[in-house]
Amino acid sequence: MVSVLHIGKYYPPHPGGMESHLHGLAVRQTSAAQVKVIVANAERQNECCVMEGVSVTRVARIAIIASMPVCPGLSRAIRRTPADLVHIHMPNPGAALALLMSGHTGRVVMTHHADTLGRQFLRRFSDPFVIRLMRRASRIIVTSNRYLDSSSELTPFRDKCRVIPLGIDIQRPPYADPATVRELRQQFGDRLLLAVGRLVPYKGFDILIRSMKHIEGQLILIGAGPQSNALASLVASEGVQGKVCMLGRVEDLGPYFAAASVFVLPSINRAEAFGIVQLEAMAAGLPVVNTDIDSGAPEISLDGITGLTVPPSDPVSLARAVTTLLDDRDLQLKMGDAGRKRVREEFSVEQMSARTMHIYDEIMGTERQAMSQWQ
Repeated sequence: MVSVLHIGKYYPPHPGGMESHLHGLAVRQTSAAQVKVIVANAERQNECCVMEGVSVTRVARIAIIASMPVCPGLSRAIRRTPADLVHIHMPNPGAALALLMSGHTGRVVMTHHADTLGRQFLRRFSDPFVIRLMRRASRIIVTSNRYLDSSSELTPFRDKCRVIPLGIDIQRPPYADPATVRELRQQFGDRLLLAVGRLVPYKGFDILIRSMKHIEGQLILIGAGPQSNALASLVASEGVQGKVCMLGRVEDLGPYFAAASVFVLPSINRAEAFGIVQLEAMAAGLPVVNTDIDSGAPEISLDGITGLTVPPSDPVSLARAVTTLLDDRDLQLKMGDAGRKRVREEFSVEQMSARTMHIYDEIMGTERQAMSQWQ
């Protein structure tokens, strides 16, 4: 049985898209591989446990620099964890450096979740060893064709890149308490928009708020982040207090997906590398309005099939697309059904895991073949 070591930033219950992806992948690989995970801890201490058959080591974190956990013991932890394959999830320059310094001899697979955008000063130091690790990697997994085609970081390594979309657990959809759903519909009506995400500039929630002046409907915005106060002020200055409800962080999204009529992902640039929350909305039967940004986001919900795609940073076009869906219940249902089907056929976590294991088999088969030539 092949042994696999995953290296990521954090691991559940720590929230986050990369964390959920790593968890879904690791748990499903336990039936075919010996799986270990090394990540940063949120505390200044090491912690080890076994979760759902996965051995998880959380290395003490002493600081955070530019969203990157600083863990002096990470390299040592990697060195002490033998594995046939090391699967590292990027961007995470600190982990890349730790892996190189560890001297670990396992074959390397990298999942390139997103390019490293901005932070030019820090990249002067981090880019050389990140590039070195990309050269060493046997395969680089990318989450969409569109992101692969538009990434300058991936261009030199295109021959070793393979596209595997992210997936969600369609076997266990979020539970939607019927009483809560009824209450939401009574409170907000049947022209309800839903948007979910961290409140940061690239999400484009300011564009969505501005668009509400042109939309006959209600918006629930779920999420927390550094733009929270600025967005609340924008709601007031745009005069849409009666149309926008900002709820902050919400643990149980199920009732909101069930109560809404349309889901909106108004991202303005390719910092939105994939937009996995679209999959959750589509699995719940919601049509999606997304934006034509240079990333995988518009590859998930397809324009005219599972929703509508509009130019980024354009409140009027966004409002027009949302209104088209709100005004046509039959179109909502048609696109919602198409979205459910698309998630089942293309974006299950089981498919994602199987495709990843195929990459592992490809690498290890090549390794075995190379070794046999010398025996």
